[in-house]
Amino acid sequence: MQDIARDLNVSVVTVSKALRHQGSISVATRNRVLQRAKELNYQMNWVARSLVTRRTYTIGLLLPDFRHPFFAEIAKAVAETVRPRGYHVIISYFEEDPELEATEAESLVARQVDGLIVASAQSPDSDLFRRIRARKVPFVLIDRPIAGSGASFVGTDNEAIGRLATEHLIKQGCQRIAHLRGPEIGIAVARMTGYRKALAKHKLSMPAEYIVDAKYDDGMGYRGMQRLLGRNPLPDGVFCYNDPVAIGAMKAILEAGLNVGPDIAVIGAGNVHYSDVLAVPLTTVDQGTVPIGTQASEILMQQISSKRALRPKTILITPKVVIRKSTAR
Repeated sequence: MQDIARDLNVSVVTVSKALRHQGSISVATRNRVLQRAKELNYQMNWVARSLVTRRTYTIGLLLPDFRHPFFAEIAKAVAETVRPRGYHVIISYFEEDPELEATEAESLVARQVDGLIVASAQSPDSDLFRRIRARKVPFVLIDRPIAGSGASFVGTDNEAIGRLATEHLIKQGCQRIAHLRGPEIGIAVARMTGYRKALAKHKLSMPAEYIVDAKYDDGMGYRGMQRLLGRNPLPDGVFCYNDPVAIGAMKAILEAGLNVGPDIAVIGAGNVHYSDVLAVPLTTVDQGTVPIGTQASEILMQQISSKRALRPKTILITPKVVIRKSTAR
């Protein structure tokens, strides 16, 4: 920094501000500093910086699954939000295993991340987040709320997802609506609750065998739909826990020689980025993937920079139905 300051006839403080992208200095001066730093092959010593600032300028992002496009899009939104502030994201995953989640979370905390964003599989009586809070590491929960955690949460109204999806199928004329339900976590229960409430509102009663476990991926959606295809009478509409499950369901329907839409309407949840380019474009409930990642990051940045504990926030993104061909009757 002293070399750059001498070469450009500016103060070391100005150089420091320019390299950290902070402070009120002109764009021209900042660009001159950055260009000279590049010429000198300057690389910031992050270890030295963390010793001075007591920050590592890293945050941990702990997700259940790397493969799911929903979580991939959240990760992208998180990185794009924190990157301009000099932060980097360390991503880990735990395959829906609460014990592995706890191990990964402890590992991230041991690496001195400045904060955590977590889509958790922990039960409400777990002490994981109590231990993290005792280490004074800020964290924000996404997608999956945990009762009694006392943490900020950003997600979607999952009961509304189930209600909106089911009511859309009813409006399309479906009378025998099945549900491929998700894993044994709270958001799957909430989506099924919305499904049942929508049916009750419209005085529709479905047999118990119309609700089939499908977990969260396309393989389970395919097998779950095969089970539904053995029901008599066949369902004429299916609300799927998420888009991958819906994609598996559509594959099973097509393989059975039936038409997705006219014979069996299918709706998912998530609005993943490829839903509109499938052989049969998928109707889905958009749950605000990018806003979830962005707003969770904003809350975490506020917590990290604050000198006092901030009151937890709960932000629920309003879901909306995105209509495509898979529910065209």
